[in-house]
Amino acid sequence: MQAIVQRAYGSSEVLAHTTVPRPSPKADEVLIAVRASSLNFADIAMITGRPSLIRAVSGLRKPKHPVPGKDLAGVVEEVGADVTDLQVGDQVFGEAVAGVWAQYVCVPAKLLARKPANLTFERAATLPLAAGTALDCAAGVQPGQKVLVNGASGGVGTFAVQVAKALGAEVTGVCSGRNVELVRGVGADQVIDYERSDFTSDGTRYDVVIDLVGNRSLAACRRALAPHGTLALSFGGPGRIIGPMARLAQAVVVNLFVGQHLRPVVATGSRAKLDRLRELAEAGLLTPAIERTYPLTDAPEAVRRLVAEHARGKTVITVAQES
Repeated sequence: MQAIVQRAYGSSEVLAHTTVPRPSPKADEVLIAVRASSLNFADIAMITGRPSLIRAVSGLRKPKHPVPGKDLAGVVEEVGADVTDLQVGDQVFGEAVAGVWAQYVCVPAKLLARKPANLTFERAATLPLAAGTALDCAAGVQPGQKVLVNGASGGVGTFAVQVAKALGAEVTGVCSGRNVELVRGVGADQVIDYERSDFTSDGTRYDVVIDLVGNRSLAACRRALAPHGTLALSFGGPGRIIGPMARLAQAVVVNLFVGQHLRPVVATGSRAKLDRLRELAEAGLLTPAIERTYPLTDAPEAVRRLVAEHARGKTVITVAQES
């Protein structure tokens, strides 16, 4: 089968389009004929091996999983002996540990769910990690609350705006000037151009701040929070060794001494979360914002561009199946 493979850590140059054996599912897995995947910064971390802490999971000296890619949408091709809730021919979406940038991948059945009926494979493939993270960040949002999303034009951010709106919040998005209309288009009630205004010092207080960028200190973010507000952090900023973990750990400590709630968010995949995303999508409450689509052979270029530029919505990789 056709696949993108990396034999070492590095930039997009370590990715090569080649042929590898087709996998066979274990008892609790299904074999998926992949139709589409989407690109996340988690994929970039696995490809580059940075921050270094990630190598404890992905392999110390070289990648444990030579085929990258996590998000997927596709068709069930074969089911393992213990799988009873999915059948050959089912259209599914979900999140694998790795291995998705190929024509076929084996995934535990518990990490898959039926694809939203109203979404194409390309659109469904944008949901698992990014929209799932947005769902976790917005957990606990109540109707009528004021929510601010810092990084509202990125993959997670465009979904975070929509999830908060679906929960009945009044949503403010923070982005660059060139992305104001994009953020407005996904449902933000107000948009702050960070090149013109600083949300941490304009005097407005929010019930919930969802920080997806990590470009403001915790103290600054807390200034934008109501006295008993919640700061949800899913990114802690750069760092060669432990990356965002230092800031997230700092939030855990600060949370012990303040009236506000500082909540680090580390998203994990589950069928329950995928089912909730399907419900929101089928209700018309989640619309993926796709910036670019690449064929599998151009995955290295997709990676290069995502690293070089600020994310603007989602980047999708399509996978052609042999007829």
